[in-house]
Amino acid sequence: MKPTAYTPIRRTKIVATLGPASDREGVLEGMLRAGVDVVRLNFSHGSADDHRRRLVEVRDISQRLGRSVAVLADLQGPKIRIARFKDDAVVLGEGQPFVLDMLLDSNAGDITRVGCDYKTLADDVIVGDRLLLDDGRLVLEVSAIEGQEIHTRVVVGGKLSNNKGINKQGGGLSAAALTEKDKRDIKTSIEIGVDYLAVSFPRSAADMQEARQLLGEEGKEIGLVAKIERAEAVADDEILDGIIKASEAVMVARGDLGVEIGDAQLIGVQKRMIKRARSLNRAVITATQMMETMISAPLPTRAEVFDVANAVLDGTDAVMLSAETAAGDFPVETVKAMDRLCLGAERERSAQESGHRIHQDFLQIDETVALSAMYAANHLAGVTAIACMTSSGFTALIASRIHSGLPIIGLAQSEISQRRMALYRGVVSLAFDTTSMKAEELNDRAIELLVSKGIVSQNDHVILTRGNHMNAHGGTNTMKILAVNQSIR
Repeated sequence: MKPTAYTPIRRTKIVATLGPASDREGVLEGMLRAGVDVVRLNFSHGSADDHRRRLVEVRDISQRLGRSVAVLADLQGPKIRIARFKDDAVVLGEGQPFVLDMLLDSNAGDITRVGCDYKTLADDVIVGDRLLLDDGRLVLEVSAIEGQEIHTRVVVGGKLSNNKGINKQGGGLSAAALTEKDKRDIKTSIEIGVDYLAVSFPRSAADMQEARQLLGEEGKEIGLVAKIERAEAVADDEILDGIIKASEAVMVARGDLGVEIGDAQLIGVQKRMIKRARSLNRAVITATQMMETMISAPLPTRAEVFDVANAVLDGTDAVMLSAETAAGDFPVETVKAMDRLCLGAERERSAQESGHRIHQDFLQIDETVALSAMYAANHLAGVTAIACMTSSGFTALIASRIHSGLPIIGLAQSEISQRRMALYRGVVSLAFDTTSMKAEELNDRAIELLVSKGIVSQNDHVILTRGNHMNAHGGTNTMKILAVNQSIR
């Protein structure tokens, strides 16, 4: 039977957060059918049993749909919050005094003061510092520090309710990136079998290295994602590069980061982070409020349309949905809208052309082969796909750093590697078991698989990369241009 024509793939991947909305009957399957590539388990909410149940459901549905869907566990991190009010909320007026009292009972807040769950906050601030509450909606300026009391003046007032977050403008809070809760959640993540682990608020590469040590041998296959949320992480290029290199992927976590560095600076930081991650052969996720209005509306705003498109054109590997799919009224519709917007942006010529590292030296053989394959594919007429035989998925990741309109097919034996590639821009992973194949038939079997999936047809050309030894990490050393209607070894 002649395979159906292969439709253009969406290159930018969609990460969707699970929650009460996705738990509704049929919603999770609808989201996966609509194009979700990675699901996010938010460890700030829910129990270990909740996360385990959702992961099992994702595995069952994705297997039934014949898709590789990755699971990302997102650690809560040291979220610094105020305590609670006697009446649940107060309204602060501009210019009034207000005290953050580290010794106050956690339920005794009122119009004059409130407690704080971060007991060393008084040691981290000085007179003149600005504290941003509730994602920057309220601004307090420190006027005095008296023991464990931080006296402030309200600069921007408004309603303040229980347990709202605190950020310090410009960064500088000393809370460790990994809390005791995070360490327990890392163990849970290993037990339930996630593919990626996101670390919140890392200040340096050392925080990511600590997470890697905590994952240990049991969690060695789990990819680390650094959530860039602190001003300190982006203030110095060397620190940012260190965090990126210590991770398998980074997330532009625009919520807390935007509060700490300011909206105006966030624009350039997003673009710089995406560029640096791609240059260092790491995946990158753009997150926070991308389709925020679709929590309660069936269509995005024009501003959201352009926000998504801008991230796609910057070269992000993935865009992330948070409350939109976890708690919103239209989770499936939101995924469909995100899919549509990504495809629209990818049609722009600039999203298919690349000068990535064209004037830089390559450092490794597998890197050289992968990048050469992509440049060849983009400039040789008749090439319809790039196929990478890969053990870990790393060759496909490197290849995906080059903008292209062609699909990159990651051929991997390991299910873990197949799911890992679900995050990489432009990569489609397929199961390819080489254990019973002779070396001289690998190329033909690979082409046959691509034909059977409708990815290529007769008279097409495929660029294939592989190593002399399959399942050897970093072993890619060969590139071949194969005609689909020929037997070329």
